[in-house]
Order: sequence, then structure tokens, then C-alpha cells
Amino acid sequence: MTRFAAIDFETANYNGDSACAVGIVIVEDGLIVDRLYELIRPPSQQFVFTYIHGLTWQTVQHAPRFDAVWSGFSEALTDIDFFAAHNAPFDKGVLRACCATYAMTTPAQPFVCTVTLARAQWNIRPTKLPNVCRFLGIPLRHHQADSDAEACARIVIAAQEEGWRHTKTTER
Repeated sequence: MTRFAAIDFETANYNGDSACAVGIVIVEDGLIVDRLYELIRPPSQQFVFTYIHGLTWQTVQHAPRFDAVWSGFSEALTDIDFFAAHNAPFDKGVLRACCATYAMTTPAQPFVCTVTLARAQWNIRPTKLPNVCRFLGIPLRHHQADSDAEACARIVIAAQEEGWRHTKTTER
């Protein structure tokens, strides 16, 4: 049985710990079994990337901090084999920075990058999320964390349906 979590963060600014939204989609044996989404109040009121995702300080000022959001998600993330993210180094870095800011343990599970996976599986270029979704026929509301996470989950599911399996060499 394979159980993984596709994850996507939206950030307020250039600081790694500035997560202002997170979407997570849990997949078990090729089926989506859970969807999680939360706005997050980042440590700073500075918003640089509103033009990308539409979120502002006013949108998230009453949202829970990362530590409360992540603690609330911990049960759903039990026993996952890996995280999947499109451009995994970014989301892995945000997770690491947020955990450090709130003195939380960073999850030990490896990350699979769906950019790398799409290139290896289907030789797609360019491999921005909208390009891969268009190629696979996956609906997408880009830069909405819940939609991006679900798209990422569906990319992994499509690869699994074609025989791809998670191994140490697919991690990033």
C-alpha cells in the first residue's frame, strides 16, 4: 500500500517561513482519501506575492499560525511514505523554515518532485504546473494551494498508473 501527501504552500514574501496558505491531498493506493486546506497567519505582515495568489494580510490576519495548522494536520499525515510537490525544493524549504520558526520537528518523509517526475515519465517541457496539467488533462486553479496540491497528487497518480513507483532515486 502506498500512502503519500501532495503538498503546496503559498507564501507571503521571500522569507521561507512566510507560508500564508497550505493545501494537502492524501492519496492511498491511487485514490484521494483526504483534502486539507488552511490559510496561515505568517510571522510578518509583509505581503509581496499578493499579485500571484490574491492573498493579503487582511485575508489571513485572523488565521491560525503555522504551528497550529500543522499540529491539526498531523493525524492525517500519519504513515505517509512521502510528500509530493511541484518544484519540491521550494515546498520542502517552506516546510523546513516554518518548522524551524515554531521549534517543531521537520517531518522525516522524503519529497518527490513532480517537475522531475513529469520530465522523466512523459518528457514534458516546459514543466510548469499548468503545462503538466494541460498535458494530463488535470483541472487547475493555479496558485490556489488546494488546487495545486490536488494537481500534484493527480500527476503522481497518473505516473503510478503507468508503472512509476517511489524509490530513493525519485526523491529530491
